[in-house]
Amino acid sequence: MPQDRPVQLTLKRQPVTEGAGVRLNRLFGHAEAPTLDPFLLLDDFRSDTPADYLKGFPWHPHRGIETITYVLKGDVAHGDSLGNQGTISSGDIQWMTAGSGIIHQEMPKGDDKGAMHGFQLWANLPAAQKMVSPKYRDITADQVPEVMLDGKIRVKIIAGSMDGVNGPVDDIVIEPAFLDCDVPTGAVFTHDVDPGHTVFIYVIGGSGSTGGTPVENGDLVLFGKGTRITVSAAEKPVRFLLLSGRPLNEPVVWRGPIVMNTKEELETAFREYREGRFIKTG
Repeated sequence: MPQDRPVQLTLKRQPVTEGAGVRLNRLFGHAEAPTLDPFLLLDDFRSDTPADYLKGFPWHPHRGIETITYVLKGDVAHGDSLGNQGTISSGDIQWMTAGSGIIHQEMPKGDDKGAMHGFQLWANLPAAQKMVSPKYRDITADQVPEVMLDGKIRVKIIAGSMDGVNGPVDDIVIEPAFLDCDVPTGAVFTHDVDPGHTVFIYVIGGSGSTGGTPVENGDLVLFGKGTRITVSAAEKPVRFLLLSGRPLNEPVVWRGPIVMNTKEELETAFREYREGRFIKTG
């Protein structure tokens, strides 16, 4: 019999400044990451003020993680040490496996009205995959399937599956689900989840409730143990991102854009970066 997951923890977004001076809101990072294993960080960079984001994220390294960027409005220009160059736009996703090391830049441009709305999630890689060859995936909006539940609840499937429909992102070691769910007023969303996975939602519009807890735009809810989540939209519609993944249960040693398992590995990564040996070939 399905068991609804209770609310374990709620988090509110907090303003931070990153990159060359980008003002954004962080939901979780270093302090909360052990509780959200295998996820490390979630940033909300929605803004209608170009001064908040135009300085962007100039060239910087990553090792040992995956970064997932989901754009709702605006454009983000990117380039990396693999030779990839391009722009992700409204509805697009950038899924980058840093692995042994990648150097890249992300420069938000916004749309013609100055809006730049999106999110970036960091997912950890297990020790056995920390030094795999880096990989980059650009997923355009038209590659993301959409299903309608009960004829009224719209779900975009970036990773994972629903109603027998699979998202375009697969072959990821943490077995993630990444769903964008839009629930109209009066509807109830239910979804079966792996009982061994970490599961959370981040509300990005409207308001509703889950596990008896009211939620609204900007709230993150981490769920406890169970096999199903339920989100209700009683008086207003609610839109949220649903994320889940298999915990790694490994030590995390983290500084800046690099996440390893030991202090020695972290020191090696930064030394190689300083010495120009960060990017592995062959």
